[in-house]
Formats: sequence, structure tokens, C-alpha cells
Amino acid sequence: MKTSFTKKQLSFAVACALALGFASGAARAQALAPAAERALVNSTGSQIWKNGFGECWHTSFGPAPLSTAECDSNYRPVAQYIAPAPAPYVAPVVVAAATPQPVYEKVTFDADALFDFDKAVLRAEGRAALDSFVGNIRGVTPSTITAVGHTDRLGSDSYNQTLSEERVAAVKAYLVSQGIEANSVQTEGKGESQPVTKAGDCMGGQSAKLIACLQPDRRVEVEVSGSRIKQ
Repeated sequence: MKTSFTKKQLSFAVACALALGFASGAARAQALAPAAERALVNSTGSQIWKNGFGECWHTSFGPAPLSTAECDSNYRPVAQYIAPAPAPYVAPVVVAAATPQPVYEKVTFDADALFDFDKAVLRAEGRAALDSFVGNIRGVTPSTITAVGHTDRLGSDSYNQTLSEERVAAVKAYLVSQGIEANSVQTEGKGESQPVTKAGDCMGGQSAKLIACLQPDRRVEVEVSGSRIKQ
């Protein structure tokens, strides 16, 4: 029996053949490409489609999907870095600077302890007395040290003035030799002008008794003004 096709029937057959060819090609591509290299099929709500066995559906083309817990048995969540909590703030300890304390001292030396009678050369006992004084003012930053020499009334005014200046100069020289700054030591001689004894206390002519009575007038006064750091 001889079969004939119309032009319309022939066109339909060609279309079906092409469709089957595309479908089989897609099927072959899907079978050849591993599922891990094909994109997941999902809905517009990003929900992944699965078959009746709970397996995720893949498309027939890429790109490879990101690993997910529900579609990849080898899925391991990526550990997230958690920054350590900052150390608590500890305010620095501020140590208050030591405060300088004002210092004022006045020491009166018996001139007879420092010098022989009517002399201006320091005795050994006099140097020891000044050493003790220097030790007491260690740690003091002196602004001024004033040394004032005095004599008794025996002798002339001019003689006693010169003697008081020579004695106080000897005291300064010794203090400087012990480390005291020369510029901080001021000296002055008062002679017999500022006696400690009162008129009528020591009477009579020059004698050992009178010299002993006038001993308080023969003196050297040292005043220190400065500051000491309080520890």
C-alpha cells in the first residue's frame, strides 16, 4: 500500500523530531553532568524542589550551587569569627608628684664653741658643729642661707665689726667646702650692735668673770629659707 504525506503533515513530523532531539540532548547533558555541578531548582521563594525520595532537583546546566545542609551530605557550616570581648578599661594610676614643703630654720652657734676667744679661725669643735648643721639641711633646696656674726662689747666698735665679719666669712667658707652653693650663702657682720645681754647684766672691768658673762653676745646666727620635698 502506498502512503502519501501532505505538506502540513510533513512539517509537523519535522517539528516533533526536532523537539525529541532537544529533549534527548538535554537529558544526555543532565545525565553526563554531575548533580554537584548543576544548579538547584527552586521556587521564586527560594525553596528548593525535591522529589518523592527527598532528593534535591538539579537543572541540566550550571552554575554549581552553594553547598547547603539539606542537599549536600558533606555540608559543614563555616565557622564564623567571633571577636573577643575587649579587655575592660583600667584607668592608669596617677601618682601625685611630691609637694615641696617650705622650710625655715634658724640656728644660733656659740661663737666661743666655733672660735677661740678673740680669734676668727674655726676650732675642731666648731667644724663638728657646722657638720651637724649641714647634715640637718640635707634634702633642703635653699633659696637663701644667711649667716650673721656678733661680738661682745669688749674692744672698739671698729675692731668688733671687723672681727664679726671675719668670723662669719670663716663660717661661709666651711659651709661651701661641705657642698653648700656659695651663691646661696649671704653673710653680714653686726659687731657689738645687737647684744643679747641687757645693760647692767655684766658689770665691772675686763676679767674672766666679765668675759664669761658676755658669752651670749658672742655668736653666729645662721638662717635657712628654702623647701624640702615631702616623701
